[in-house]
Amino acid sequence: MTILLTVLGILVFMAGLLFSIALHELGHLSTAKMFGIRVPQYMVGFGPTVFSRRKGETEYGIKAIPLGGYIRMIGMFPPGPDGRIEARSTSPWRGMIEDARSASFEELQPGDENRLFYTRKPWKRLIVMFAGPFMNLVLAAVIFIGVAMSFGFQTQTTEVAGVQKCVIAQSEKRDTCAKGDPVSPAQAAGLKEGDKIVAFNGEHVEDWATLSDLIRRTIGPASITVERGGTERVLHATLATNMVAKKDSDGEVVPDQYVPAGYLGFAASTEIVPLSFGQSVERMGTMMEDGVHSIIALPSKIPDLWSAAFGDGPRKDDSPVGVVGAARIGGEVMTLDIPAQNQIAMMLFLLAGFNLSLFLFNMLPLLPLDGGHMAGALWESLRRSLARLFKRPDPGPFDVAKLMPVAYVVAGIFICFTLLVLVADVFNPVKIS
Repeated sequence: MTILLTVLGILVFMAGLLFSIALHELGHLSTAKMFGIRVPQYMVGFGPTVFSRRKGETEYGIKAIPLGGYIRMIGMFPPGPDGRIEARSTSPWRGMIEDARSASFEELQPGDENRLFYTRKPWKRLIVMFAGPFMNLVLAAVIFIGVAMSFGFQTQTTEVAGVQKCVIAQSEKRDTCAKGDPVSPAQAAGLKEGDKIVAFNGEHVEDWATLSDLIRRTIGPASITVERGGTERVLHATLATNMVAKKDSDGEVVPDQYVPAGYLGFAASTEIVPLSFGQSVERMGTMMEDGVHSIIALPSKIPDLWSAAFGDGPRKDDSPVGVVGAARIGGEVMTLDIPAQNQIAMMLFLLAGFNLSLFLFNMLPLLPLDGGHMAGALWESLRRSLARLFKRPDPGPFDVAKLMPVAYVVAGIFICFTLLVLVADVFNPVKIS
């Protein structure tokens, strides 16, 4: 049964992935057609074609390897300086440029002279290239905000789930009291499991973040108002100083970092709490910010990733994950002993995170990514604007094909990194259980 559920989870995630890719390419396709650019092909996947059908001037199809997709637009690059596309060179770098230029004119037909991608104004090309990643961003936002508002997040509350019997520094990472450990302030004050803390030192509290900050700032006597059995009562405690987990500016716990602060000594209960629209948008913004930081930090994670893939190093929770790893996580979600709605929510959040990653990754200003073509369009617009400003001749379209040698290097790096992540995902995967 476990194997069946795992396979089901993988298939569900792969279906979501294919939908995400199809939507990405639909963004490119729809805007390209809107601006009159001819698109001979729209494909989801790579490799051999499994299914295709021609509608109008475009062939729509699915390929065997569901790890990406593409649309083929004619005239992605302008002709060379001589106006011919068949010019060749013995230089390997020039060969790359001319191969790319020739490929962009492969299916040129009579009447296409005004339907080439490079002949469109820079702002139109910018829209065409941005439309793909933008569809992933929209899908991520719709899924994330929708699930956050309807289902919610696991959230700590002010209700007491358990009372610590003694004071133990969190940096010691032990749960059992040792001889000589002082009694915890919560135990001494008579705090009990099931109590709901409604005020601290006379200040009303409704959420764990506020209560936690008040406790951390307090050392010495404190009054704690709790709701127990339908009535309120005031307990008195003397808070101790303890080494507790450090929090960042967003109130999130920083792993393996500890600071001295006020300590009461109880565990907060958790429950799933739906967010408001504003809270959901704010949480989505935090997720995007974290995604940007993760992409910037990718090079620094390669040593640990290599150790996890080819050595005996552990696979860290924040380790980069590829399609195979994400699919495995999707399979693992289906085997968790949690309610079905929790499984659905986790799968949707996984898909939202993957779409957000696709958006951020494709926005990098590097060929062959969408961001590389966008950067070319922006540079061309700047050149032409400066030429008009200083009354100089129009420099013409920027030849993005000249950057193809760099694109091949970037693609090579991406392929090597993808293979490294793949090996780690297969032999030392990230696990959530």
